[in-house]
Amino acid sequence: MPSYRTRVRQFVFSTLFVFAPIVFTLSTAWVAKGAERPNVIVFLTDDQGWGDLSLNGNTNLSTPNIDSIGRLGARFDRFFVCPVCSPTRAEFLTGRYHPRGGVYSTSTGGERLDLDERTIGQVFHAAGYQTAAFGKWHNGSQYPYHPNARGFAEYYGFTSGHWGDYFSPPLEHNGRLVKGNGFTPDDFTERAMTFIEQKRNENFFVYLPYNTPHSPMQVPDRWWDTFKNRAITLRAGQANREDLNVTRAALAMVENVDWNVGRVLQKLEQLKLTDNTIVVFFCDNGPNSDRWNGGMKGRKGSTDEGGIRSPLLIRYPTMIEGGRLISQISGAIDLLPTLADLAGISTVGTQPLDGRSLKPLLTGQTAALPERTLFSHWNGKVSARTQQFRLDDTGALYDMVADPGQSRDVSAKHPEIARELRTAVDHWKAKLLPGLRDDRRPFPVGHADYHWTPLPARDGRPHGGLKRSDTAPNCSYFTNWKSLDDKVTWPVEVGVSDTYEVELHYTCPTADIGAQIEVSLNSSKLVGQIVIAHDPPATGAEHDRVPRKSESLMKDFKAMRLGQIHLDAGKGELTLKARSMPGSQVMDFRMLTFQRAALQ
Repeated sequence: MPSYRTRVRQFVFSTLFVFAPIVFTLSTAWVAKGAERPNVIVFLTDDQGWGDLSLNGNTNLSTPNIDSIGRLGARFDRFFVCPVCSPTRAEFLTGRYHPRGGVYSTSTGGERLDLDERTIGQVFHAAGYQTAAFGKWHNGSQYPYHPNARGFAEYYGFTSGHWGDYFSPPLEHNGRLVKGNGFTPDDFTERAMTFIEQKRNENFFVYLPYNTPHSPMQVPDRWWDTFKNRAITLRAGQANREDLNVTRAALAMVENVDWNVGRVLQKLEQLKLTDNTIVVFFCDNGPNSDRWNGGMKGRKGSTDEGGIRSPLLIRYPTMIEGGRLISQISGAIDLLPTLADLAGISTVGTQPLDGRSLKPLLTGQTAALPERTLFSHWNGKVSARTQQFRLDDTGALYDMVADPGQSRDVSAKHPEIARELRTAVDHWKAKLLPGLRDDRRPFPVGHADYHWTPLPARDGRPHGGLKRSDTAPNCSYFTNWKSLDDKVTWPVEVGVSDTYEVELHYTCPTADIGAQIEVSLNSSKLVGQIVIAHDPPATGAEHDRVPRKSESLMKDFKAMRLGQIHLDAGKGELTLKARSMPGSQVMDFRMLTFQRAALQ
């Protein structure tokens, strides 16, 4: 008689043989279920206010496609972001308040998201999603701050805070400089639709951060022609401060965004992906001009209601019943945990989240989550919002239910609430703000996992008589280079000891060619010479519907091979200067790029 061990072994094998088809079927079903996880598309617009939607009562424009997301899904009535661009993007990406991630400004490195922060792109990529971002990034340009290092395997757009021309401008595709194709929101949408079609049989996460209606106020004729003579019937609270042409241009840009949103929704319908795709729409801050915004106080840059209240629309037919209106307060910090929860994937990381999942509200599991206080910050100013009250950055208290325009300070009427919120703000400031602007992070040059590093004028520090082409650094270049004492420096850290191919992006008239240019870092030096004249005109203004105030014009800068330089791993100050200047100026300077020679 066989031993007990032999009989057990025979039973196991015979059982596996008999039930193998069932096990296989169950396994296949599990895989199929995994394949049915929802796709995700997130639309984020730039400088569009809560009031710039017909869904929210604005009769000056029509946004049927964006409105449909809320009508066929859920609409959040009190959703809050940050007063400006890069902090909101950081909070969306991480589910955490932006000071935790080191974001304190919108340019010159202060927009970068700390490298120990885990992003929504990394969360979904780790879960097997095909991830992509198309548009304005604004949380770091050099790898590993770059979107390709933050979970987005596909990236097309510009990483700066804003751009000087929206018609076929210079862009980048996965670290390669390219020329855009037409109006940027249209171009980004085309790329996104192509990606969706290519990945239709896989799970995809697509982030579409449009750069409009941020200035410069540019929009194709098709939309401008319908607005340029249109009467604006709903006006800003202080109508004397409203520039009607800026309003017309902004609303025309929003209608273009609506058309592009509609194209994506139509693509989902065509591919039969509508039911299994989560679609999200929100904005990054309040409106960028004085225009109708529902009577709220504040606009972009303000921590008052009008500066930080954004629409949030979420459609997911499989799980969210259409027409749901959610009045409980929520914020950009909630989007990562909410989308991960809806997709059934883990958000486990090294950092605790400030946000929470809104899935119970979206699915009707509960009418209300536990009350909390949301904080909004910019430039040291902090406001706090509960379901009923807002404490503004001066310490005044407003009943937002009875007084949504913040016209009456009720702190004397509700002294305990005012005291509690002031204490909460003090605690929040003490915990998150100390040392925020003491930024000692160098700009990375060279990384083991990436081939290319840009060092734009935006991130450089000018010395001597150098001037930026405009006060807003994002799209600027350096000009007025008329002395050998002038130079540009960057604090950098080289990640990989290697030989690097260096390109200089410049313009220089014929009369001034011949300057010797030196790039140096620690003991390494590279010297080249400008020998080809290139003096194109500044461009961008020809597309403006309203004369710009703060965005730099652009130029078709020439990329010149400066040569190769060996850089050792480590920190130092990288310097760009001229060793000789035979003409009246050295050049106008846009950017240096470094490419590891071994990876060319």
